[in-house]
Amino acid sequence: MLATASQLVLRNINDLNGKVLVVEPMADSLATELRHLSPELELSCYSTDAAAATCWNHDYVTLYTDVSPQFTGTFDTVVLFYPKSKEQLAFTLGQLKNVISTNTEIFVYGDNKGGIKSLASHAQKLGLGANKLDNAKHCLWFSLFGDFSRLANVSASSFTINAAGETLTLHSLPGVFNHGKLDIGTALLLDNLPDVSQGKVLDFACGCGVIGAMLKRKHPAIELFSSDISSLAVKATELTLAANKLSGTVIAADGLPEIPKQFDCIVSNPPFHTGIKTDYSIVDTFIRQSSARLSANGSLTIVANSHLAYMELLQQAFKKVTLKAKANGFAVYRATNQS
Repeated sequence: MLATASQLVLRNINDLNGKVLVVEPMADSLATELRHLSPELELSCYSTDAAAATCWNHDYVTLYTDVSPQFTGTFDTVVLFYPKSKEQLAFTLGQLKNVISTNTEIFVYGDNKGGIKSLASHAQKLGLGANKLDNAKHCLWFSLFGDFSRLANVSASSFTINAAGETLTLHSLPGVFNHGKLDIGTALLLDNLPDVSQGKVLDFACGCGVIGAMLKRKHPAIELFSSDISSLAVKATELTLAANKLSGTVIAADGLPEIPKQFDCIVSNPPFHTGIKTDYSIVDTFIRQSSARLSANGSLTIVANSHLAYMELLQQAFKKVTLKAKANGFAVYRATNQS
């Protein structure tokens, strides 16, 4: 299925020519559609999202998934999906400036509800200009222009937190969940972490890595795994663990990582959005997969907005579910398969 924003790309396919770089696209069939409609285009894709990267993993696409990709040469056309995080636009353009020549045409597209209506003012703050070219399916198509070589390179930011009796230095990148600060839900989770002294522990949807880092700090004997769909989060977590002299395996994965096959404990502040919409299917799949991948005595601990129906989802997949804490609109649940 093709997202409406991706349909707008096809509607403007005549704007694309030569070597085309599609940046941070949605996880849909856009690559296949572009290949079918304009086989003459030389397609490349830069994606920090594991699900989208899988959709673009074809033999006719040159795929870049590193946070700071090593591009070869410049492109004739760059097509960029407008990110939900406004800071991510500056970061992404900074990664692209060396592949943009004076002849490169740059287009930005996105859903109206995702904030793209403000692109012109956003671009102006970056020293760039934006012209609206098309408006359809509640989405917009812009051209972006200016001197991209003058854009600053945006690097990871760091900040220190004091939580659960520990002090940690955290690193984050634009586009990572709650970039540059500790959110209320995770803070509640940090005060209610499971007492797991050993075994394989997964910090799922790790973001900047704070949950895994706290678990490793409090329980050095655990074997820590941290995973996220975003390679931006993977990089941030690697930096966070290194800054606190902690060890762990960090994995980019759409869903639970394939290895190891079994965990003794899974902890998460799981995502409940697809783009800008609440999407229970993501967390429902995560909860069911967690139940199947935990050891006999294992547990799943998550934090969520207290108004969301997580208790029901957990009770459908686990034998025992306990509300461990509730405050400031968030709730911490612990689930096990022990009666």
